Amino acid sequence: MADNGLITVPSAHGVKDTMDRLELDVKSKGMTVFARIDHAAGATEAGLALRPTELLIFGNAKAGTPLMQLRQTIGIDLPLKALAWEDTAGQVWLSYNDPAWLAARHGLEAEGGAVTKVMAAALAALSKQAADA
Repeated sequence: MADNGLITVPSAHGVKDTMDRLELDVKSKGMTVFARIDHAAGATEAGLALRPTELLIFGNAKAGTPLMQLRQTIGIDLPLKALAWEDTAGQVWLSYNDPAWLAARHGLEAEGGAVTKVMAAALAALSKQAADA
């Protein structure tokens, strides 16, 4: 499913396992993992309930920097992020921003097209590896 630039795919794994798989694959591809945030743990610390929800922030300066050289404002959306989350029915999903949507948001459809196509293919492959059985 896609919603306003957000691509969401079902995962055959729990949130933690989905994110573990994604993080391992990201690192194996030579990308940098900048942070992994457990939103549910943060909610618990604040005395609130939240279904399992984890965010991974990752990227590769060789891919992102050319876009920022064209339009620095895209740095608000880079590095890339992926969110693994569990819905009310217990289904786990993996969501990420479509790089083409990010480029369009910053007016880089033409100049950034080649880079965003590579990013989109990488994200599709990474999400498939993380989410598939």
